[in-house]
Amino acid sequence: MTQSQIIDSLVAGNEKFVADKAEGGLRNETRRNELVTGQNPDTIVLSCADSRVVPELAFDKGLGELFVVRVAGNIANTDSIASIEYAVAHLGSQVIVVLGHQSCGAVTAAVNGGDNGYNLNHLLCQITPAVEASEKGADVNDVVKKNAELNAEELTKRSNIIADAVNSGKVKVVPAYYNLDSGKVDFL
Repeated sequence: MTQSQIIDSLVAGNEKFVADKAEGGLRNETRRNELVTGQNPDTIVLSCADSRVVPELAFDKGLGELFVVRVAGNIANTDSIASIEYAVAHLGSQVIVVLGHQSCGAVTAAVNGGDNGYNLNHLLCQITPAVEASEKGADVNDVVKKNAELNAEELTKRSNIIADAVNSGKVKVVPAYYNLDSGKVDFL
């Protein structure tokens, strides 16, 4: 499939999910057995770790169709970038979706500031650029969208593997926003 067809497939799957008509295919013993010897997902999703956001469900995809990397705030850090590089370099994935979501707790914590302890402070400082790039007093959900956009850009800034794939047309990176209340994914 082309990158446009892949994105169209994600949109179509999400429309089924929103309409409560998800097919939930490729989630059985036959599919598990098909994947024992390898995988070739066409899409990578850098998603928040939030339990309310499940990319496989939101896009109505089954086993082996998405390579999902999850970290609070859907940040492009060293570990998430390395995972994405693997999928780009070794699995032939063609589309990377950076998926933020409505009412993200990590983004809310970054907006609110304060001391959240060493580890969480470290994670939140990686969301600070989105806070700073947003208008003063911006709604948290606007900051979430900005965070998805900036982290999509970070993938090519911080990885030669991803940048080379994007520049050669082999990979497309798209930021997106998941609406918790409806389940709809908006591509930004």
